[in-house]
Amino acid sequence: MNETRTTSASIPVAGPARRARWVSGRAARVLLCVSGVSFMIMLDANVVAVSLPAIARSLGSSFADIEWVVSAYILAFAACLMPMGALADRFGRRRLLLLGLALFTFASLLCGLAPGAGVLNAARALQGVGAALQLSAALAVLGHQFRGADRARAFGFWGTVIGVAVALGPLVGGAITSSVGWRWVFFVNVPIGLALLLLGSSAVEESRDPDAQRADIAGMLLFAAGLYTLIRAMIGADGAGWSSPATLRGFATAALLFGAFGIAEALQRRPMVDFGLFRRRTFVGSSIAMVGFAASAQVMLTYLPLYLQNAYGFGAAAAGLRMMPFALALFLFPRIAAALATRIPGRGVLSLGLLVTAGGNALTAWLVREHATYLAVAMGMALTGCGAGLLNGETAKVSMSVIPPERAGMASGIGATLRFTGLVTGITAFGAVLVGQTRERFATSISAIDIRLPPLHAMVSRLVAGDLSGMLAGLPPPTQRALTQIARQSYASGFSKVLACAAAIALVAALASWLLISAAETSPEPKPQTGRSS
Repeated sequence: MNETRTTSASIPVAGPARRARWVSGRAARVLLCVSGVSFMIMLDANVVAVSLPAIARSLGSSFADIEWVVSAYILAFAACLMPMGALADRFGRRRLLLLGLALFTFASLLCGLAPGAGVLNAARALQGVGAALQLSAALAVLGHQFRGADRARAFGFWGTVIGVAVALGPLVGGAITSSVGWRWVFFVNVPIGLALLLLGSSAVEESRDPDAQRADIAGMLLFAAGLYTLIRAMIGADGAGWSSPATLRGFATAALLFGAFGIAEALQRRPMVDFGLFRRRTFVGSSIAMVGFAASAQVMLTYLPLYLQNAYGFGAAAAGLRMMPFALALFLFPRIAAALATRIPGRGVLSLGLLVTAGGNALTAWLVREHATYLAVAMGMALTGCGAGLLNGETAKVSMSVIPPERAGMASGIGATLRFTGLVTGITAFGAVLVGQTRERFATSISAIDIRLPPLHAMVSRLVAGDLSGMLAGLPPPTQRALTQIARQSYASGFSKVLACAAAIALVAALASWLLISAAETSPEPKPQTGRSS
């Protein structure tokens, strides 16, 4: 053991006194800081998702343009998470946490001041780098600070705080966008970031892996380049085609880069990624659960606000308010997951969460296809939110349960990378499904309209981006009214197919989690004895 010092916050106390003091003193401030970091990241993601149609209208952007507003951030985030976890182990988790907070706060200011789409997307990528720095370090700090039953409570609290951010995000984003404009959704991060910098600098103590080697620069560059090339090829495939030479070259290049990354790691004495972890069935199962959660539930934080605005014609504030069935369930259910985790193995919690998510997406897909009212669709949204809440904190806890504490930074980097790789892949792949199905339905429906219309691709791109007014500009009022109805029905058809695909992903992930994760390795911690032994 390299750290023998204790504080009053970490001294074991038996019985009820321990339960009352598990987050006393400095530990409480550490938990608040770590949860606050995740709160800011999740708040930013949800605020921006509600604001995407307003950004598209303001900048005259197509769907591909606003897809990059999300993807530039997530791509940089996912590409940097695992390297940053390794750097946190080597150079210190506190140091990397504070650096990430400072970078994220500065990039948020740049986003709000961006004069055009190019600068906005570059600043979003910088935000992603800062988010990767702070999140990988924050989860490692959480895993290092809390052990045993306290860790389950800490991750449950962490998941609940994320749920609060999800609940507030649509409301804050909609209200800000409708009142003072979309730029202010980025400025809101600045005071939060500054407050967390002050808290983190005073509360978090430095910790690192004593056996960490020099930084694996080759591995970092190869992994980031491989992931960037893969996602770039997927985003470009929507326009060029999935079987086009450019897309196939992108996939082949990504495969070569990932292969080179594997070789580089095999040559390292202490690699950034310990591939031996993937020989553990529980780690593989929890990794699949993370990807499934991101691609089937977390991705809806981006697509549901677009659907509510495009299919029902809600404004940003109204759409944010109507995200509440999903957001409130995501807020409440991490507490239920934490309670379940004290009674059943983590395998059961993850499998249950994924099954509930699959059911919610399937129900919502059917309701959307039948053009049901918002109140009916809200029931499906709430069910999906319940599944997401069960998964939100538990996915990270289960994966960390089989990792040595000294490699917490590496493990949290792998887990978060898998989650956000699933998210950006889901956004990109579902975007292709949404555009393709919407285009097919729209093309069939407008064939009976006897008037010269703009090019089909341009109209569908505007429609999917949420810029319905831009799509209809210059057309006669009767045609506008007819196209508005067609557009909303076409978008609902595309979104229904997206939801059906998400339900299938969640179902497959639930089965894999149940088959791979060990019940024994993820069983609840034994309760401490409070009475005298006989």
